[in-house]
Amino acid sequence: MSVGEDQPVEIFDARLEPAGLRFDAPADLPLLQAALRAGIELASSCRNGTCRTCICRLRQGRVVYRIEWPGLSLEEKQEGFILPCVAHPASSVVIEWPG
Repeated sequence: MSVGEDQPVEIFDARLEPAGLRFDAPADLPLLQAALRAGIELASSCRNGTCRTCICRLRQGRVVYRIEWPGLSLEEKQEGFILPCVAHPASSVVIEWPG
């Protein structure tokens, strides 16, 4: 057993606006995978942060990336854009999803 394996995974609340859809977002899953587990299909392609198909804006909350540099410019990050395919929730989140 590796260190931390017996630790419970924190689960946050995620909301997609303007639709108002909600789903559980475990900290150990990217937001895209958490949405899919909840039966919510979001546009995606590469699932590794390069194609930008899933780009959307984070309206509230925080995310972390476990890859060095996802396919976002510094300006896009500063404006609140995220890539849910590689963004892990670090708090409850509200995402502006255009679809």
